[in-house]
Amino acid sequence: MNFDLGLSPAELVEAIEARHSVRVYYADRPLAPEIVSCLCDALAGLSAEVDGLTMRLVVNEPRAFGGRWASYGNFKGVENYIVISTRRGSGLDVKIGEQGEKVVLLAQHLGLNTCWVGLTYSKVSEAFDVPKGEKVRCVIALGYGIDGAGRHHKIKRPDQVSNIEPDFPEWFKEGVRLALLAPTAVNQQKFYFRLMPDGVTVRSTTRFSLIGYTGIDLGIARLHFAIGSGREAIL
Repeated sequence: MNFDLGLSPAELVEAIEARHSVRVYYADRPLAPEIVSCLCDALAGLSAEVDGLTMRLVVNEPRAFGGRWASYGNFKGVENYIVISTRRGSGLDVKIGEQGEKVVLLAQHLGLNTCWVGLTYSKVSEAFDVPKGEKVRCVIALGYGIDGAGRHHKIKRPDQVSNIEPDFPEWFKEGVRLALLAPTAVNQQKFYFRLMPDGVTVRSTTRFSLIGYTGIDLGIARLHFAIGSGREAIL
């Protein structure tokens, strides 16, 4: 898993630890041109890495989070967001999570706040183009969050999301620690990491959820695990 965003391992960990989902933003504080340029370059590069996946930045567009859906999701002041689409039937849920979270961590490093959004937004067709044959899967709200607007949730224990044991290597423990800081749909954390008997191979799986989005959630958690453990090969 390639997660080179021009950030050092320490900066990536710092971004993970600082990141929290934010739903309320300063609508009158636009993104600086240099930040827009940096994000657009990153999105283009990350999209090119995965065939059938496209990510694009939409700025100064309040309608997607201006209707009743946004009110239901408690979103306010969102005028910038990332749209993620994939080719229909491509089965790229895990890649959506991995690639999208890379941009989330970059945005955090740039001083922005973010929130993954699966349902509570409106699709504004004239605001962006979706490649032929692709379907919008989710969006990521971003901008300058209002102080105190972040949401911190209770997280599961390491033994609830992995087969961790006291004598397991520190790299595995650190991977699980950062995976538990990954955002997931309604905080469900339906992922599981298993260190195989060879002491090297790590397998990741999802558990059943009525809500869905477990594949995307797993992709986000896999990226966090890879950064924490320093191991890119996760099955």
